[in-house]
Amino acid sequence: MNPKSKLNLILHKVQQYWSGNAVNQNKGMVENLQRYGIIQSRKVAEVMETIDRGLFVPNGTPPYVDSPIPIGYNATISAPHMHATCLQLLEENLQPGMHALDVGSGTGYLTACFAMMVGPQGRAIGVEHIPELVSSSTENIQKSAAASLLKDGSLSVYSGDGRQGWPEFAPYDAIHVGAAAKEIPQPLIDQLKPGGRMVIPVGVLFQDLQVVDKNSDGSVSIRTETSVRYVPLTSKEAQLQG
Repeated sequence: MNPKSKLNLILHKVQQYWSGNAVNQNKGMVENLQRYGIIQSRKVAEVMETIDRGLFVPNGTPPYVDSPIPIGYNATISAPHMHATCLQLLEENLQPGMHALDVGSGTGYLTACFAMMVGPQGRAIGVEHIPELVSSSTENIQKSAAASLLKDGSLSVYSGDGRQGWPEFAPYDAIHVGAAAKEIPQPLIDQLKPGGRMVIPVGVLFQDLQVVDKNSDGSVSIRTETSVRYVPLTSKEAQLQG
């Protein structure tokens, strides 16, 4: 069985498990992700245990079920297994003191995870083009374990077109894109540090989660991790129109 088919089988089993057994604790969600091999490192498990997903989903929605959740404005918060997958892929580029960019930061969940990993000496930036989501994500973060990082300025969320990145704090060791691009935006490649890594879903109807590594000479290497399904990375106007 090829790696992509194996991962899809694992995720199917995880979803079956969670459908039949109510997961109502953040720690239980993390333990299930570990049990099925999606979380493979202690560091990723620790940050997902520390940042409670329940603080980052709309009221009345099940925060710990392995499913994406609508958050308004034709946007979603990704399923826990996707957050875990991206954190695993970016772990080596989320070391203390490094810079991370979260494009399409939505509810602020993954931005908060990045901030905890890079710490107060690093910089975690979320960019979201819906101002209302910027406001609500800031409120979410203020309730979380990352609140002190927001207060001291090492974690920030800005309103803007994430396809243009956020040049002020570039270059970035890690870039995550939370919506599917038709092609990889050049500004994001330009803002990736040599030795840095970006994870980005690419495609329209059929999408792949691509891993983009920038080499020391500035060239890039791209590989596909798995098949995914994300909302499109588009303009604010197109997103609101649905």
